[in-house]
Amino acid sequence: ECIDWVTGVILAELVELGLDDNTIVIFTSDNGALAPESGGSGSNEPLRGSKGTTYEGGQRVPCIVRWPGHVPAETSDVVAAQIDLYPTLARLCGASVPTDRTVDGQDLAEVLGLDGPAVDADRPFFYMRGPAIEAVRVGPWKLQLAQQGEEKLRLYDLVADIAETTDLAADHPEVVTRLRSLIEEARADIGDEVNGIAGSGSRPMGKVDNPVTLTDFD
Repeated sequence: ECIDWVTGVILAELVELGLDDNTIVIFTSDNGALAPESGGSGSNEPLRGSKGTTYEGGQRVPCIVRWPGHVPAETSDVVAAQIDLYPTLARLCGASVPTDRTVDGQDLAEVLGLDGPAVDADRPFFYMRGPAIEAVRVGPWKLQLAQQGEEKLRLYDLVADIAETTDLAADHPEVVTRLRSLIEEARADIGDEVNGIAGSGSRPMGKVDNPVTLTDFD
C-alpha cells in the first residue's frame, strides 16, 4: 500500500509540474521478495526461491519503464539488469559514457522501442551471491554451480521451465561445458572470493565525497 501511494504521489507531481511528457519513470527492485520461511511475507510464484538466493525468485524482478509518447506499451524478454540503466539513461539524456574505463552495462534503448545500438541478447548474465558467482544464464539456459554457498550443479531451460524444477545437465553436457567456461572466464575477470580468485578486472567501488540523501523526510 505504501509503494502504491508513493508511486501515485510521484506521478501526480510530475503532471502538476508539467514534467510528465518528458520524464522517464522506472519502477523496479533490487531483488525478489523475502519468503515466509525466511521471515518475510512475499511470494515470487511461479519463480523458485526468494531474496538471498540465486534462484530466479531471488533475482528476477519487474521493470516498468514509462515515458509518454516515446516508450510504447510493449513487453520484452531480453535479460537486463540495473547496471544497464547507466549507459541507457546517459545517452537518452545527451551525456557521453566514459571510454577510459570498463562500463558493465549496455544501452537498452532498442529494447524500449527507441533508436539505439543493437542489444546483445546472448550476453551472459552472472548470478552473484556476495563475493561469489553461483550461476550464469545465456539465452534460455541457466547453469547453477552453487546455491547459497553449497555446490549444486544444475542446468535449467528457463523458457520451458521458469520454476527451475527439472535438471537437464545430464541431457546437455555440451551446454554445461560452454556455460561453465563462461563462469571461469568471469571469475578470472571480476574475481570470486569464495574460490580465492582476485580477478584481473576487479575495481574498487565508486564513492562520492560528502554524500547526501536526495530527500530528507521524517
